Amino acid sequence: MKKELIISIVIFILIIIGNIITQNYTKESVLDLSNNLENLKENISLKIEKKENDKENNQDNFDDNKELLEEINNITKDWESRHNKLAYYIEHNELEKVEDNLTGLNSLVETEEYNEAVKELDKSIFILKHIEEKYKFNLENIF
Repeated sequence: MKKELIISIVIFILIIIGNIITQNYTKESVLDLSNNLENLKENISLKIEKKENDKENNQDNFDDNKELLEEINNITKDWESRHNKLAYYIEHNELEKVEDNLTGLNSLVETEEYNEAVKELDKSIFILKHIEEKYKFNLENIF
């Protein structure tokens, strides 16, 4: 009886420690990616304003989106590196939603549909926050 109790306590402690580690990694990943996406959103908003000003001044701006696309590629690479670790304990369909939104974001920026890109960014940030809340260690999620 004493042996089973000790084994149960050790298993319980390991579960708690594992949950703390995964929750901290999830929180860190969501925070970093959300901040990167917010910065990208600001850059896209500046691009929208610049595009509107160029229209008002009857200027054709053939400025390429290299900076925005490079920033999206960096965010995507960061996501791919985190995706592999997050996939161990988070449902794959939740992670794929973020990946799909990043892919859509890339294509929207390439076609210079900035207003739609901002909407896609907002969806990505919402999904990231949802993932963090869904896997948070609290009584509501345990039961």
